[in-house]
Amino acid sequence: MYSNLEAEFINQLEEHQNILHKICKLYTGDMNSHKDLFQEMTIQLWKSYPSFRGDSKFTTWAYRVALNTAISLYRNKKRNVPTVQWDNSLHNIRYEEYDTRQEEQLRSLYRAVQELNDIEKALVYMYLEDKDYAEISETLGISEVNARVKMNRIKTKLKNMLSTKGGA
Repeated sequence: MYSNLEAEFINQLEEHQNILHKICKLYTGDMNSHKDLFQEMTIQLWKSYPSFRGDSKFTTWAYRVALNTAISLYRNKKRNVPTVQWDNSLHNIRYEEYDTRQEEQLRSLYRAVQELNDIEKALVYMYLEDKDYAEISETLGISEVNARVKMNRIKTKLKNMLSTKGGA
């Protein structure tokens, strides 16, 4: 049926697929783009999985691969996600629809975050996921001090954006 590597990957992905859904929500504006980006991130994770050494947590590695995929695909604000051939062994991953009701109270924050640049989006996302600055800096490839400074600037920027739009 599945090799150990495939089974391990599928288990990890199913357990942590919400990471991908949240990144998709940050970088896409409709469900078709969300599904396309989710698929592309899954493919990139699978292609990279054999080189995952376990030096960091699976989630840290998955954030890095998924964010890099999203940033590279949406850097130029492309509307359609170019996809690669889907590996038949991966079609058995149980896909769960993302429940947006859980995110209702964050709707205005997400709208404001959409206006940030790609790196700022990634930093905010990881911050909202309660990642510490060490993990954020490792994932984004910046220093821990730089991550803290950027996050403080982003908080101020978001507060200003939300207050001028009649938000919180």
